[in-house]
Amino acid sequence: MANSIIVKAEWDEAAMVWVATTDDVSGFVAEAESFDALQPKVMAVLADLIELNGFIRP
Repeated sequence: MANSIIVKAEWDEAAMVWVATTDDVSGFVAEAESFDALQPKVMAVLADLIELNGFIRP
């Protein structure tokens, strides 16, 4: 069975970056100066945290 991870991306006007967060993987946060640059960072950070944690929060 596959798990879903919902990632929320918001523009931080003060920092001038896109910030991605999720409640589904503990410790996850990623940021980038453009939305296009954010996606590969999100995928890389998620892969690292899932490997390190060994699980996704139910």
